[in-house]
Amino acid sequence: MTSRYAALSREELATLVPELLLIGQLIDRSGMAHCISAWGRDEMLQIAIEEWAASSPLYTKRMQRALKYEGVDVLTIFKGLQLDIGAPPQFMDFRYTVHDRWHGEFHLDHCGALLDVEPMGEDYVHGMCHDIEDPTFDATALATNRKTQVRPIHRPPRVPAGRSPHCAWTVIIDESYPEVAFIPAMDIVGASRAYSTELDPIDPNDEGMADYSGALVSDVDFGAFSHSALVRIADEVCLQMHLLVLSFTLAVRARAGSDRALEESIRTKQLIGIAGVAAERIHAALKLPGGIRGALRVLELHPLLNPANYVSVDVDPDFVHVRRSPAYEDGSWISLVSPVADLPLQAIVAAVDPHLRAEVSGTESDWTVRVVQTDTPAKELPEVAVCKFSGGASWVFEERKSLPLTVV
Repeated sequence: MTSRYAALSREELATLVPELLLIGQLIDRSGMAHCISAWGRDEMLQIAIEEWAASSPLYTKRMQRALKYEGVDVLTIFKGLQLDIGAPPQFMDFRYTVHDRWHGEFHLDHCGALLDVEPMGEDYVHGMCHDIEDPTFDATALATNRKTQVRPIHRPPRVPAGRSPHCAWTVIIDESYPEVAFIPAMDIVGASRAYSTELDPIDPNDEGMADYSGALVSDVDFGAFSHSALVRIADEVCLQMHLLVLSFTLAVRARAGSDRALEESIRTKQLIGIAGVAAERIHAALKLPGGIRGALRVLELHPLLNPANYVSVDVDPDFVHVRRSPAYEDGSWISLVSPVADLPLQAIVAAVDPHLRAEVSGTESDWTVRVVQTDTPAKELPEVAVCKFSGGASWVFEERKSLPLTVV
């Protein structure tokens, strides 16, 4: 099946890919507030740890294979972070230093996640920068080399206040280190249809870079990749989001127990919030038209409905038709949307124009959405407002030079 991103130009794809990486990071800004409301801050931290630890090693391995940079060294780890929804470019401004294949460092000149939580107090900062980061950085490295240790040089809470860089870490691979422990939930997420989804191979003869097998660079120049490679990267980033959401579901379900209504409520609120913010950013970044036509185009490109090999959708000039697909079998985002649960779709079309409404008809797993114009603007959904608490919702990317990071 042809990717729905294939119709975009190479330039449009180079704009879209960092947007998708940022959208993936903002999923947590949307979901964790509702976890705090349900179970408190400590359980929210544990959910975040379990969510990232059980998904990031899996999707990191997928991207390594897709872009032909599989390895066992520090350079492989750093390339993976550059293409990870947990570390979107510029918003999470990782700066890398490579001493040799087994020794490196990184620091963050800007950490959007830190700036989001600092106003909430030192406990929240400590929770994110200590409780969450320690196990999840090691879990991310698990995809490359289980003898890796990622350890802080300094990290928040910032002393003195306003300290820059926001944090700094060493990354060392040493055979004497104990192996990073395997994460059992990875087996469950790894058995999903999302993880085994096969995407279109990259055409090695397409103009531009077909992979990331060359030198590690300071800032990935997405415009240097070929059209074919960018389509594959965009689809892989959408799968990263689905794998993260499947892992989030496991963690939420463990707390909700038999209360399926609570579980579904939290998962749906997470989706509504990110659906609206993602739609707004995609619409603006690609300079898509307004009105009904623009809303249908945003739906077609939205991570809720991508990649095409995972979420089955027929796109028509007048409507979008969603059919049962592997994403339904996994219980991913799309399983939360139906003619009687349409708020994620309303959030998407309202992000294009608050006068637009989504009219959804059909069955629970086979439905059609049409977009209609109304006279009354919709109020912003509260879940979208919660997600916009993050500075990432209004983040503006800048042009940067892509410089090779040579070993000193």
